[in-house]
Amino acid sequence: MNILRFLTPKSDVEYLNIDSSVRQGLEKMKYHGYAAIPVIDDKGHYQGTVTEGDFLWALYNNNNPDIKKLEKTQLRTIVRKDYQPISASASMDEILNRAYSQNFVPVVDDREVFIGIIRRKDIIKHLASIQVEL
Repeated sequence: MNILRFLTPKSDVEYLNIDSSVRQGLEKMKYHGYAAIPVIDDKGHYQGTVTEGDFLWALYNNNNPDIKKLEKTQLRTIVRKDYQPISASASMDEILNRAYSQNFVPVVDDREVFIGIIRRKDIIKHLASIQVEL
């Protein structure tokens, strides 16, 4: 099965730049109501994901969450590497293994450039539609 049928392309995905400030990240997450968001660099390479929890820890570790400090703190200091991307040629088993513990799976091309995400809810919808057909 071609996994790209589940892909939400980068043009339809909100993401952050690794050089953005923690404050910018917080504002984007709040505006869109996301629990997690991918992070890329200036060349489009996937760098990781930040979650609500990562932002909370950043605030906690700052002791006194001063908004001015958050403007000077880059996302690169809190980005997580545990949302590992898959390649566009990955198998359905690889997607399912990742989607089990993540809300979305980042997808990269052969050059490691971020091309979009596969949302867990889209996989569940597909699996439910197969079940209904049976």
